[in-house]
Order: sequence, then C-alpha cells, then structure tokens
Amino acid sequence: MRIDGACHCGNISYEAEIDPEAVIICHCTDCQTNSATAFRYGVLVAAADFKLLTGTPKRYLKTAESGRQRALAFCGDCGTSLYGCDATDAPPMFSLRLGTARQRTELKPRRQIWHRSALPWLAEIAAMPAVDTQPNLLGGAISDEN
Repeated sequence: MRIDGACHCGNISYEAEIDPEAVIICHCTDCQTNSATAFRYGVLVAAADFKLLTGTPKRYLKTAESGRQRALAFCGDCGTSLYGCDATDAPPMFSLRLGTARQRTELKPRRQIWHRSALPWLAEIAAMPAVDTQPNLLGGAISDEN
C-alpha cells in the first residue's frame, strides 16, 4: 500500500510502500517515553520503499536494550517523531511512525510487541467516557459542555 505523510508543521514529508498487515503497536518503555504516550504505532519499511520528499529530520541516537545504536528521526521545528532506524549512513529498514501518515485511519494494528511493558489500564480505554471534541477543563475536571 502506498502511503504519504508529514510532520505536524509540514516541513518534512515522505512517501512509502508498506505492508498494511505488518502494522504494529510497540509498548516498550523507550517508545512510551519518546512518543510521550502509552505506545508507538508504526510499521517497518525497507529503505528502498521509503522516500523523504521534503525537509531533513534531526536525529537523536539512543542505545536499545539490545545494545544497538538506534537513530530516532524527528522534525527539528515541530518535534514530530517520524521514524527510527539503525544508526548508520544507509539503514536497511525504517520503523515509520504511522501517526504521521495521511492514511492512518486505514492502518489497523495487527500485532503488539514488547507487551510486557504495556500500561495495565490500556484494556479499559474502550469503556471510558469519551468526548468528541476538546472539553472544557473546569478546575482539572472534564466537562461535556463546551
């Protein structure tokens, strides 16, 4: 499936050919911290199937639990996380962050990895009250009234 996407400010854009059956959720603590949320949603894509169209991401080098160096690419202007890859000049694969993909509503995760680190309350999300837009925040409480 051909997808395209961009960072929040639009300075960095890309296109990629991906396998929609390979979409994952990663619960590792590095992904939780780097994404500032409960998990990362992404897909592995071969370097030959990934193309930056505009912009140049900044890179942050981290050491994975395996000891391997990983480069985490993000927009230096808006901070959007774009992908992770081996910390080499020519990585063979990119772990694309699908929250940046225009087609994200079509890309249902098929597998979860690093589930041992999953936050225990995730299973309860579907049953939580939900508000369709930004709620009023009254003294820290959420109100359904706008």
